[in-house]
Amino acid sequence: MIPLEDARQRVLSRCVRLAPTSVGIDDLYGLVLAAEVSSPESVPPFDNTAVDGYAVCSADISAPPVTLRVVGELAAGAAPDVVVQAGTAVRIMTGAPLPIGCDAIVMVEDTERLSDGGDVKVSVAVPVGAGIRRAGSDITKGDVLFDAGVEVNAAMVGVLSSCNVRVASAHPRPRVAVLSTGDELVDDGGPLRLGQIRESNRTMLLRLVAEAGCTPVDYGIIRDDESALEHALRAAASQCDAIVTSGGVSMGDFDVVKMVLSRIADMEWMQIAMKPAKPFAFGEIVDSERRVPVFGLPGNPVSSFVSFELLARPALRMMAGHPRATAFRSTATVVVDSDIRRKSDGKVHFDRVFAYWHEDGRLHVRRNDAQASHQLSASARTNALLEVPDGNGLSAGESARALLFGPA
Repeated sequence: MIPLEDARQRVLSRCVRLAPTSVGIDDLYGLVLAAEVSSPESVPPFDNTAVDGYAVCSADISAPPVTLRVVGELAAGAAPDVVVQAGTAVRIMTGAPLPIGCDAIVMVEDTERLSDGGDVKVSVAVPVGAGIRRAGSDITKGDVLFDAGVEVNAAMVGVLSSCNVRVASAHPRPRVAVLSTGDELVDDGGPLRLGQIRESNRTMLLRLVAEAGCTPVDYGIIRDDESALEHALRAAASQCDAIVTSGGVSMGDFDVVKMVLSRIADMEWMQIAMKPAKPFAFGEIVDSERRVPVFGLPGNPVSSFVSFELLARPALRMMAGHPRATAFRSTATVVVDSDIRRKSDGKVHFDRVFAYWHEDGRLHVRRNDAQASHQLSASARTNALLEVPDGNGLSAGESARALLFGPA
């Protein structure tokens, strides 16, 4: 058996980031920037008002109440065509450019429009600059907005749009082929015959691939036929950036997955010192000048889920441009609610747990009693993997490390 970190290093060292490309702003969301982005414009582009109110000379209202003559109105989007002189004011709406002569804005709540409509009574004094957003107060032309390696979120798209950044260099989403193999698998919704089981791993993995920020490509269920499987794998290698399979990677397995991958790919068949998901395979299929990674996950549903989370997911995210720091799920120190007993077997155990914030202000975890590698339904009710080191286990109240894959 090899340590988990050794297995990770073997995988990550062979997964190369996809070459960056120019991406339009409408398609940038969720991608990782490949180069820093600077602003071609200042934001705001001109001095404007932050509130609805009246543009004034602050010296005119230093001793309120004061009555000023209203000489015009200015809405957002309109160019100023009036000048504020001593004793006058301009009615102004949020976002409108400042008229010449004013140095402050009085909020409409602090004024009273007199009955004749030509005058306004101001009841407060305001300092120079009140209610004004200066040009470049958010972003100055030439500012570095975002660094390479950052995943573009919704707010970032808004910032880029506000600065007129229409295109940026980013790593594309990896296209990831997902397939299941086995004559026993069915997904047609019909009644089961003796020996058949419902396909679940592929269905789950397609969603995990998408959640990792990649584009899943469904290659369906491949029957136990070497020719059909080789055709599917070669097609996937020519059309996708990575391949994920489940099943057929254990030491004792002798099935078409192992036979075909051993023949057409440069594979490494690993036994990792962890439970579940001890067996794991990784390699590359050469397609033209490309080397397409293949992640061979174990067939038990929980094992497939855990090995994806710990090995395939970070590799795929690094291919998408993420630095190592953001390629992995977040970890946290948690408090164990009850005793977790185990026997020493040379492996780190990853127990499925539910993490929640306790009234003591610390993150606690409750262990699910169903920990067998076929009990996927129990995993669906958890949001973290608890790391239980080799030994006798953990005691209630003891601290440990957990991998978080859902909100606590």
